[in-house]
This record gives sequence, structure tokens and C-alpha cells, in this order.
Amino acid sequence: MDGVEALIFDVFGTTVDWKTSVLEELEELGQKHSLSYTSEDWKDFADEWRQGYLKNTYQIAQGATGTNDVDTMHREILDDMLSSSRWSSFGSVLDDNARKHLNFVWHRLKGWPDTVQGLYKLKKHAIIASLSNGNVRLLVDMAKYADLPWDAVFSAALFDSYKPNPVTYQGALKHLALSETPQKAAMVAAHIFDLRGAAKVGLKTVYIPRPGEERAGVEEVEEVKSKSEGGEVDVVVKSIEELAQLFEK
Repeated sequence: MDGVEALIFDVFGTTVDWKTSVLEELEELGQKHSLSYTSEDWKDFADEWRQGYLKNTYQIAQGATGTNDVDTMHREILDDMLSSSRWSSFGSVLDDNARKHLNFVWHRLKGWPDTVQGLYKLKKHAIIASLSNGNVRLLVDMAKYADLPWDAVFSAALFDSYKPNPVTYQGALKHLALSETPQKAAMVAAHIFDLRGAAKVGLKTVYIPRPGEERAGVEEVEEVKSKSEGGEVDVVVKSIEELAQLFEK
């Protein structure tokens, strides 16, 4: 991390535990409406919703047409799911207001245990910014909810695409005045496709393994290793706090 002035973070899965947060809300709704779905069913629901998002954003990043507003995308996926045979009984108890509230669960995600303290430590040594496929309002709401102390909030929507399209990383670099020196910035993510996209435009890369996130749905590897271990990323750390320790040495 020598010479790194800015750390650019993925958000969903990397800094926040989206699955636990979404599952808690789904299970509360299930109990409220006396639905017969099991915990495994709700896990499937959360995964299906997430996979729809990953598939759509990745296709748009590759040039397909579609919305650049993730709130809209999440709602479209949600409505399609609730009209399916498997989830129709869930859909039957949710009116428009209830669906809107559920859709905004993505604004109310909790950080991993190491996230907040780690980010506050890193702020003392480098610029910390988000670069997510989530829209700006989603990211701002989430930052307030989870106490994520970003110095800057970048959304791929600002650059009219989604990660891993190169324009998203280049856009963040431009606003950080690092376009000519991308090696002074590092992308931090729990998804190899994101880090591969960042590396292509010259950013350093930091991988943080998170439970379940190694299967990003678009590009997978069995194990992510650092370059010193024969891998493809610059640094592998177990937590954001461990990353902060690298800057404290």
C-alpha cells in the first residue's frame, strides 16, 4: 500500500452484510403475516433478489440496455419475484407501500463487525470513498444508517454504467484527481470481478474475503491470492481493521 492516497470501497458484501440485514426483514414480514416459508426459503428469496441485481448490472456494464437506478432495478426484480408461483403468497400480502418499504431494505444494511472501526482508522491515513453500483441516495442513506464515514460517495450511476465497466473506476479517479496516477488509489472489494475491473485501469487491488461473497455470480475463482503468493491482487486482508494496520506501520 506504499504511495496509496485513496481507498475506493465496494459496498454490498464488502463493507455491509447485505444478506443478514435482508434476511432479518424478510423473516419479520413472514412472522407478521403468518406465512409458511422457512428460514431456508427466505435465504433463497434473498439470494434470488441479489442474483437478479448482479446479472442485470453486469449485463448493462457490458453494453446491454437497462435502468441505471438500482432502486428501480431492485423493485422490478422484486415485483417479478412476487408474481412467481413460488412467492405469490408472499406477494399477496404486500401492497404497494409495503413493497416500497421492503425494496428500501437495501438502504438499511448493517456493516460487518470490522467495518466502522476500520474505516475510521483508515480515514486518518487516506481518502476513503465508496464506489458502488447502488444509486447515490441509497449509498447516502446506508452510510447514515450504518455509520460509514466516507469522505466521498461515488455511484456507478454517476458515470452512466455499472462496475466492472472501466468508466466507473476512471470516473472515481477523475474526481479524486488521480486519473494520471491510478496506482495511488486502491480498490477494496470482496469480489474478484470488481478487482479485475479496477486493475485494468491501473488501480491497486485489495481483496477482503466475506462469507458467501466469493461466489459473486459473474466471475469466480476458488481462492484469491496476493501477487506475492502467485495470485492476481496486490493485497489480501481478513478485515478492514487489518487493512488499517498496513497504513499504521
